[in-house]
Amino acid sequence: MEWKTHGERQVYTNKWVNLCLVDVQQPDGRRWEYHVVRLRHLAVAAVVNDHQEVLMMWRHRFITSSWAWELPMGLVEEGETPEETAGREVLEETGYRAGPIKPLVYAEPANGITDSQHHVFHINGASYAGPPTEKNESDRIEWIPLSEIRGMIDRKEIVSSASLVALLYLLMDESFR
Repeated sequence: MEWKTHGERQVYTNKWVNLCLVDVQQPDGRRWEYHVVRLRHLAVAAVVNDHQEVLMMWRHRFITSSWAWELPMGLVEEGETPEETAGREVLEETGYRAGPIKPLVYAEPANGITDSQHHVFHINGASYAGPPTEKNESDRIEWIPLSEIRGMIDRKEIVSSASLVALLYLLMDESFR
């Protein structure tokens, strides 16, 4: 059943987020304004080395007041492809230069309220280039064995949806076990 859109108006906007009210009509005929959060798209990098370890960062997220492991990720800049963003974010956030990059999976994590697209990439290895240039992301960067990821998820040590999508996809892939 398809909802119809009759218009949209911005309520708030800045370079990171746009809050809109969308005039929608549901299949039963009811018409109302629906809140939609329009976000820039995200690129996520699952860097895996020859030892079947994945490059992760220990992050604090003030919004949820929580600590957890995450993959390198960032917003796609204007004029940049999601693949370029993934490589750039790995270097900026971890100090590693990405090896070959290929698409892994695509996700829309909360498409009932936001249009955010998550482009997730598998990066085959990385070479250390120096300290991270992004100083506000993490001061703990580690290669974590893929064999430990399931337990970390179960213990809520990995909670970011972008990281979960990538890691669960890797765990389903026979070539990574």
